[in-house]
Amino acid sequence: MEGKLPLFIVTGASGSGKSYVIPELRKVLPEFEIFDLDWLSPFTGDDWQKQRNIWLRLARGIAAGGRLTVLCGTMMPKDVEQCVDYSCFSKIYYLNLHCHDHIREERLRARKWEEGLITEHITFATWLLEHADSDYDPPMPTIDTSDTETPEVAQQIKDWVYDHLVKESFIHAI
Repeated sequence: MEGKLPLFIVTGASGSGKSYVIPELRKVLPEFEIFDLDWLSPFTGDDWQKQRNIWLRLARGIAAGGRLTVLCGTMMPKDVEQCVDYSCFSKIYYLNLHCHDHIREERLRARKWEEGLITEHITFATWLLEHADSDYDPPMPTIDTSDTETPEVAQQIKDWVYDHLVKESFIHAI
């Protein structure tokens, strides 16, 4: 690892609760920097690779100070691997937030999304579930946010993070 720190990415299709969990996640992981990937969209538009590069550069800077980062937003390994700072992390771990299709539809309709986009994100959510074991290394676990209260989702994310920190010997006990 040569002093490199891991990076944690909480991903998932739109409507799964990534942005919604951030305030609770900050309560249970106060020693981490936690960001919503959507924050850059007003400044970078649809240049998704530019956004990924900026977020990894920021996480790299935070890691240089000895702190860890959790990024909450949709990111795929093949895209993250193309980032300039990808090799600056010991490992990048992914966790998928997921909810039932009808709940996703309700959440996205409440945001005034068009039906075609809702269908695309339902399809993408299914793809994430089907590829969690084959396209992610290590395999990507999933937390179902359909009926789980936000504090419990945050606690499950914390447990996942700490499990990997123990495995990488960054901490010896939770």
